[in-house]
Amino acid sequence: MTKKILLVGESWVSSATHYKGFDQFGSVTFHLGAEPLVKALAGSAFELTYMPAHEAVEKFPFDMAGLDAYDAIILSDIGANSLLLPPDVWLHSRTVPNRLKLLKAWVEKGGGLLMVGGYFSFQGIDGKARWRRTPVEDTLPVTCLPYDDRVEIPEGTVAKVVKPEHPTMQGLEGAWPVLLGVNEVEVRDRADVEIVARLPEDQGGHPLLVVGTHGTGRTAAWTSDIGPHWLSPAFCEWEGYGRLWKNILGWLTEEQA
Repeated sequence: MTKKILLVGESWVSSATHYKGFDQFGSVTFHLGAEPLVKALAGSAFELTYMPAHEAVEKFPFDMAGLDAYDAIILSDIGANSLLLPPDVWLHSRTVPNRLKLLKAWVEKGGGLLMVGGYFSFQGIDGKARWRRTPVEDTLPVTCLPYDDRVEIPEGTVAKVVKPEHPTMQGLEGAWPVLLGVNEVEVRDRADVEIVARLPEDQGGHPLLVVGTHGTGRTAAWTSDIGPHWLSPAFCEWEGYGRLWKNILGWLTEEQA
């Protein structure tokens, strides 16, 4: 049975100014960050809809029926403001449904939610992602720090699998390729919450993959990236890359026992 997955975020626009002696000119480029995941899920049991960050501001569903079209939702490198401040609110001071509260209610009744790390995930760079103390954070198996939570690891690190028997780790024996960073989070102290993988102790032992439940739904936090730069090219090309995400999505979309 095909499961429908919505990936929200993982895009950005860059503006540059080029100086050549007396003269200068500008350029603007658009980037997508989830191509490795798109490639890995192609032709699989997971039908992926990719909603870039700029589209999510207006196109992310404003009602439960819109969310119910999906079995799992991935929030990746997109800040809370993108869902809190659509043009109706930001430009016209009109009221709209709070989509963070809507997401929480959707998980409570059985939806699967995954937050993937990045500069605008969890609390993010300079604390600007702002997921701390939101209804979305309420659903996650981790909590966000109140400040810039990036852990940059330029020398590289590898995952330490804590629960190799967990369904998300099926078929992932052996060493993993290099990671270059994570978002630091705090794991909730609850019986349903499990740390599946983390960083080695000499790299702080930070949680990497944490799973849990909220209501009748399942939630997970992957604190590194979905692709470069925190995932090395070797990680994205690793034969376990696709297996990892399929395992996580498979677990998220299973009904609780």
